[in-house]
Amino acid sequence: MTGDVGLLEPVAAGRACEATDDTAVIGALLEAEVAWIGVLDGVESERAAALVVESRRSAGAFDPTRLASAARSGGNPVIPLVAELREYLGSAMPVHRGLTSQDVMDTALMMLARRVADEVAEDLAAVSAALARLADEYADTSQVGRTLGQFAVPITFGAKVAGWRQGIDGAARRLAAAGTPVQCGGAAGTNAAVVAMGVDPVQAGAQWARKLALTPSEPWHTSRGPVAELGDALAAVCAAAGRIANDVIQASRPEVGELAESAVDRGGSSTMPHKRNPVLSVLIRAAALSAPGHAGVLQLAAGQAEDERSTGAWHAEWPALRSLLRLALGTAESLRELCEHLRVFPDRMAQRVTAAAPLLVSERLMIVLAERARGGRAAVQAAIDAAVAAPVDDRAAVLREGISGAVPGLTAAELDELLAVDGYLGTAPQRARSARPRSSTNGEAQ
Repeated sequence: MTGDVGLLEPVAAGRACEATDDTAVIGALLEAEVAWIGVLDGVESERAAALVVESRRSAGAFDPTRLASAARSGGNPVIPLVAELREYLGSAMPVHRGLTSQDVMDTALMMLARRVADEVAEDLAAVSAALARLADEYADTSQVGRTLGQFAVPITFGAKVAGWRQGIDGAARRLAAAGTPVQCGGAAGTNAAVVAMGVDPVQAGAQWARKLALTPSEPWHTSRGPVAELGDALAAVCAAAGRIANDVIQASRPEVGELAESAVDRGGSSTMPHKRNPVLSVLIRAAALSAPGHAGVLQLAAGQAEDERSTGAWHAEWPALRSLLRLALGTAESLRELCEHLRVFPDRMAQRVTAAAPLLVSERLMIVLAERARGGRAAVQAAIDAAVAAPVDDRAAVLREGISGAVPGLTAAELDELLAVDGYLGTAPQRARSARPRSSTNGEAQ
């Protein structure tokens, strides 16, 4: 157990912190070192080394606090870890031979990243499926559309959800495209030590990558594209989730009441017993606000890398990348719960549509009636302006009277049709239904 358990990052508490804490990092470092022994000395040596490592770790070896303190003298935790590993395995084992600290550190972090990314992808797939179901269910449920914080035109809740899903699916694709390459370059990226040992560095690197479920790669010690791209993809996951959280927070305000988080016992207040805060959305939004800063550090570090191994820029990546990994995983986990249990209140949506209905279709009135009105667009605009200025309960009557007076020959039935909200939904229902889960050949949703 390390001291960092997500106390100040509750969105990442539990699963996300456990996957990325100091113990997990040490485990990945050791796994990388042991796998390299297997590359150089065969499977039996790798198995023997793994057994010793497991036994020593059970006995309290490779202590995170001790390694962290020792890392101050060399600048990274690999140096003291390798010293302990050599002590435990003895001189017969080719521990760390041909590698440099950055090879092991970069490789271990990419291992963590690959595992976290796979978990995030699983959660995002479940989120996408939940959103597809919601979009289909509420494809025809009219809702007030809002632009720049104000009522705009009618939409459907299903279309809004389809937009949410579009963002999630896009973020999932970016994350899937982000590579997790092995780092195998030796002291200055030339693999001179590996060559001197009589080993083909390309084949050795590829074998190491296979053992660790990473992608073979040329050395990238100061070409930090893989880390920067991964960081951007993780931040994109948080951003797509943040958009959904923002909408839920706004729609769950008591004066709106169109959505609510699950009825699970969460979101209480320390002093106000009536409160049920949208805490999942709040935590997701916090992650979305934090993630770009960490991604920016990775981009800045990539631009500040120099020579064959960088001074400080590489080191600055570690906490930023780890924060992004845990934020993305915690966000995806929270978003899955939010979307799978989101409560929707169509009656409240309908009430708001009814109250705003006359003006929600003003765009259509202008398009259809401007050329027929006495005074053209200005006359239609004047009728709309008068309705906007009227008390809320009088707006419908004022608008009807103004439009009827401005457009000769307009029948009551024709005006009723023009003012019907359900007739001005455009492609909203179709967009919502396009998100419907596809059926596989065995009838199960995909």
